[in-house]
Amino acid sequence: MRLEVINTGTELLLGNTINTHLAYLGEHLLPLGLRIGRQICIPDGDIIREALVESFSRQDIVIVTGGLGPTSDDITREITAELLGQTLHEDAEVLARIKERLARRHKEINEQTRRQAQIPERARILHNDFGTAPGLYFPAQSQCPVTGGPTPHLFLLPGPPRELMPMFQNAVVPLLKEICTGKTRITDIRNFRLSGLGESEVSATVEPALMALGDDLEIGYCARMGEVVVRVLGSPEQMEAARNVVAAAFPEQFFSATDQSMEETVIDLLRRFGRTLATAESCTGGLIAHRLTNVPGASEVFLRGSVVYANEAKMDMLGVPENLLKMHGAVSAEVCLSMVEGCLQRAGTDYAISITGIAGPGGGTEAKPVGTVFIGVASRDGKPPVIQRHFFPYERESFKQASSLAALDLLRRRVVGFL
Repeated sequence: MRLEVINTGTELLLGNTINTHLAYLGEHLLPLGLRIGRQICIPDGDIIREALVESFSRQDIVIVTGGLGPTSDDITREITAELLGQTLHEDAEVLARIKERLARRHKEINEQTRRQAQIPERARILHNDFGTAPGLYFPAQSQCPVTGGPTPHLFLLPGPPRELMPMFQNAVVPLLKEICTGKTRITDIRNFRLSGLGESEVSATVEPALMALGDDLEIGYCARMGEVVVRVLGSPEQMEAARNVVAAAFPEQFFSATDQSMEETVIDLLRRFGRTLATAESCTGGLIAHRLTNVPGASEVFLRGSVVYANEAKMDMLGVPENLLKMHGAVSAEVCLSMVEGCLQRAGTDYAISITGIAGPGGGTEAKPVGTVFIGVASRDGKPPVIQRHFFPYERESFKQASSLAALDLLRRRVVGFL
């Protein structure tokens, strides 16, 4: 079935507010066998009339977000009623719910807020448990009084995500299941994540084998900072076969079949093997620790993180010899090795990460240009430490993101036995 999303809200076009609706709806429509075929974003006001008329002629389902509030530019409800030839009336139950909600906040209803109780005569009310504006559902009609053609199934949902998301789950999904029964093909989606590779290299390697899994398998690629995502859509059987293809092609770089982040993968691995970790960061300023501690349950395995930005901190907190710093410089394989060995010894953990580099824009030399970074991993399993040199010639924030990802990936490969 053809489906379109219309997002209304001037703030979405001015850049004040990030449009999270599309990502949320796309993710939650797919399990129903529905794909968003088109999405438009428009400002508040009368332009919703033009957008709806255009959508009526080409879609089976239209979902509109925003424009149901109490202010003068919230006119989605009124224009929809006009296009469908329906009159508005004040719904007693909706009005009572609005008054009750306001009373809990010790507020009285005013005429602007009361507008939200105006309901088109043949609309189904989608009650809002987290706001005052109800959503509305209009079943498909064979003829629109304005356009003369049929109308799609039409959903009007409130703009605030805290109101839209529960309403979509509780009210819209059951209706969509009724509408789509027997009319859609349920597909699965997987994002296979690979580290340290280029998009073209991945595509050239895996695409022939993936295409052999069936003409109906959809394949896509997305390059991110330090990683490539292989996106496949198809049957559950095709998903498992696709996973095997990608994993066999890049066994060392393949780190997630469930769209887990690198830090989530690392925490899961450490927890699974009952191992602990400490970090010693210079150029990333604690970003590795920040990424790790964003993962629930990280405290079980991540015990300590130190930011040793200055040379004095490297000496005091990690025991890096002063002569080593003078001889090789803070950004060097030798200092990185001393950092990771000192971190492992002083923290008493099973693994340690160290990182030191030149984030720029100044501080680089011909031998060590801006973007140079050394990453170290050490462990108590008898294996020698691993020190790697990388080059990420990006602005500071991107440099830190790429460097922290590479450090976590180096640890991942040590934990699973590739290093």
